[in-house]
Amino acid sequence: MNEERKQHVIAFYHRHKRMPSYSEIMRITGYRSKNAVHYFVDWLIGEGVVGKDKRGRLIPRSLSRDICFVGLVQAGFPSPAEEELVDTMSLDDYLIENREATYLMRATGDSMIDAGIVDGDMLLVERTDKAKPGAIVIAFVDGARTIKYLRERGGRYYLEPANKKYKPIVPREELRIEAILKGVVRKY
Repeated sequence: MNEERKQHVIAFYHRHKRMPSYSEIMRITGYRSKNAVHYFVDWLIGEGVVGKDKRGRLIPRSLSRDICFVGLVQAGFPSPAEEELVDTMSLDDYLIENREATYLMRATGDSMIDAGIVDGDMLLVERTDKAKPGAIVIAFVDGARTIKYLRERGGRYYLEPANKKYKPIVPREELRIEAILKGVVRKY
């Protein structure tokens, strides 16, 4: 019975792109009390299906559907086409290392086009206040948020765009790292 209810939670997540509230879980699973929902959620956590963030909100763990991985494709000269099922994989498992600290942002502008980041891309970022020079970071600099390469010269940090039309940003007052870029998602 719990397996069937689990499928209802997974379907809700895929349909609404968010986790259901406890009240919504009660409605979609047919439970008549929130206490029963709490036991069910504890079961889901034990199964590794969901988890809780620092604030106690439900977060998905393994609600994504695995996608077939069928091999490689040559980006240079064409090679013989042989498609075989190599494995299955979850994009969440492939892209996300620290689920609690990972979130999405949308890129705007063209200052990072030479790094392959274009206007409208979804950026998968991991919250941190530490980054090594050379990393692409989400930074708060002199009152504004931006995405750039973190660079260091003479013991001072600055931000460098990936577009020759723009100049490096040397902070006048404040440079605070908020996150590092982990991946870029683009739909065609």
